[in-house]
Amino acid sequence: MLDSRTREIVKSTVPLLESANTALTEHFYKRMFRDNPELKDVFNLSNQASGRQPAALFTAVLAYAKNIDNPAVLSHAVERIAQKHTGFSIKPEQYDIVGHHLLETIKELAPDAATPEVIDAWGQAYGALAGIFIGREEQLYQEKEQQTGGWRGYRNFVVSEKREESALITSFLLTPEDGDAVLDFLPGQYLNLHLVSPKLANNEYRQYSLCQAANGKNYRIAVKREPNGVASNFMHDEVHIGDTLQVLPPSGDFFMEVSTDTPVVLISGGVGQTPMRAMLDKLIQHQHKADIHWLHACENGQQHAFKDSIQALRQANHNLTTHVWYREPEANAQEQAHYNATGIMDLNPLKDSIIMPHAHYYFCGPLPFMAMVKEVLAGWGINEERLHYEVFGPHETL
Repeated sequence: MLDSRTREIVKSTVPLLESANTALTEHFYKRMFRDNPELKDVFNLSNQASGRQPAALFTAVLAYAKNIDNPAVLSHAVERIAQKHTGFSIKPEQYDIVGHHLLETIKELAPDAATPEVIDAWGQAYGALAGIFIGREEQLYQEKEQQTGGWRGYRNFVVSEKREESALITSFLLTPEDGDAVLDFLPGQYLNLHLVSPKLANNEYRQYSLCQAANGKNYRIAVKREPNGVASNFMHDEVHIGDTLQVLPPSGDFFMEVSTDTPVVLISGGVGQTPMRAMLDKLIQHQHKADIHWLHACENGQQHAFKDSIQALRQANHNLTTHVWYREPEANAQEQAHYNATGIMDLNPLKDSIIMPHAHYYFCGPLPFMAMVKEVLAGWGINEERLHYEVFGPHETL
């Protein structure tokens, strides 16, 4: 428990943090990778290059400083980050490294303000936060290790199927090398891969959404090829049937848990449909009684993943309704057979059918897409508690 003086000192640094903005976290990462290059095998360097990771860390540091009197308001962010950390197999001693570089960064960027009292206060504040993360992450490690089919750390899985789902998305069926059961997961969660290869400059950790419901035997993930994606291009080009991958247990704080009489609306853009695919599988397998709406937007038919399987499910289940938007359909695309509307997703024409009492809405896709969906649904008066979304990559909010 931090004393009142420590909290006041940390809060007093908020204007300093705001003026520094992401220069603070950019400097932090540069010095940490300089002095601890082994951490390049832990952090996603693509997110470093894009600026997403420094921006996400800055937002988290600023939020902690502003809410130091009541850190409970950050519980959702803490849980999401803790889930991510277990997918990187983060260890307690690594928090000491991060804390050291954070304090040194403050000293180097603000030498006049970084008095011993300020550094001591931030040291205590960071230590308290690190303790929260270390405790929650150890809980998660133990929970996953002790459940049926669970494990801790790396486990070898064999690629038993590699299937092209669209021009950009390929799915991989992963089967445990030891032949034992695998840990169940909640639909919407992701699988953690540790990619090690001489063809990679650094070891890479990546999280890929699970795109079929849990079955206790294997996992299916879907990977979109990104133009400059180190890991995604490696998965597409270098990983083949029969290859072995190091896998960590499923994680994630975005998941679907609904009763069988709860209407569900699944809304996705592009590769954002992958966690929705597992949700739909779960609903169908459990003979969901309430209405299910599958709403998806993509570029065209070439980039429309899972379209045949979704169409088959729609034909076999009277309570499943689908609606698909192609931004620019190809000349040979058949409207109604393959898609329902042209252009970007517009939910307004569907308002009467998808606004249902007690319905829950799950959405995933690019940030602008999700911001649009959230704005529309909230504008219709749907409570925040019934809106659920996933942001791929570093923690961000809409």
